[in-house]
Amino acid sequence: MEALSLYERLGKRAGIEKIVEDIWKNHTSNPVIKNRYAASDPENVKRLVTEMCCAGFGGPEQYTGKDMISSHKGMNINEAEFVAVCDDVLKALDTNNAGKREKDEVLCILYSLKNEVVHL
Repeated sequence: MEALSLYERLGKRAGIEKIVEDIWKNHTSNPVIKNRYAASDPENVKRLVTEMCCAGFGGPEQYTGKDMISSHKGMNINEAEFVAVCDDVLKALDTNNAGKREKDEVLCILYSLKNEVVHL
């Protein structure tokens, strides 16, 4: 029996879109990081995050955005901001009834990208 991918376990694109919408709500209301998103195009950010998650979680979608280093270069993201992002993502996963296994896998993915986004 073939194991389901993280993409499938999170509800494929439709489920991930719901999670991304909640991540956006969490980020834009989180006092630690909300100013980072003040000048952002919400629809574009959500589209790119959805693509990245779908592709990274084992789905058929292609990510059309910049790599993590290019997109975060010069932002000087600090440790507290990185943790705030992770907390917001976990909160969105909870809101969408993701299981512990899925939350652990997403957290591992986030931390695998940490060196590409913090203090660049």
